[in-house]
Amino acid sequence: MKTFDLEGSLRKKEDLGKKATKAIRANEMIPCVLYGGKDDNVNFQVKVADVRKLIYTPNIYLVNLTIDGKTRKAILKEIQFHPVKDNVLHIDFLEVFEDKDIVMEVPLKTEGLAEGVRMGGKLVQEMRKLRVKGNYKDIPEILTVNVENLALGKTIQVGALSFDKLQLLNASNNVVVSVRATRASRNS
Repeated sequence: MKTFDLEGSLRKKEDLGKKATKAIRANEMIPCVLYGGKDDNVNFQVKVADVRKLIYTPNIYLVNLTIDGKTRKAILKEIQFHPVKDNVLHIDFLEVFEDKDIVMEVPLKTEGLAEGVRMGGKLVQEMRKLRVKGNYKDIPEILTVNVENLALGKTIQVGALSFDKLQLLNASNNVVVSVRATRASRNS
């Protein structure tokens, strides 16, 4: 997993209301919360420009979060966007530890030319991400599924997949990838 360095400043108890949050956003900052730590949740703020490369990417990152000089490891858990303007309103981070498993979604990629595609079918990737549970060190940047033996009209379901040191949390009967018949494949 790639790492991303991010600096933030702690928010005081009196800076946690609606009025204070609006003032933070007006100053080109984003209010954030760090969950899962040994102490209470940590409320802090980051600059909009600092998180742009973290948010607008399909990659997953381990974030080295420095809040007022104290560094913690975290992952991006959830982002709230404005419904009309599409700017970031709030970010939630989850602190990670060596001895605790985490749950996150990892991008999925197919590799190989499916047997059904050679026969005129169309490869359809039904799922773009898989929900996995494991130690943050064992979670890869991308999960790869080999589709070379996938015949025309067949599917690969979540239950048929397995990855080292990871537990898949999606329903086992969910279709990940399939080869659908096309007109050209029906005529031949």
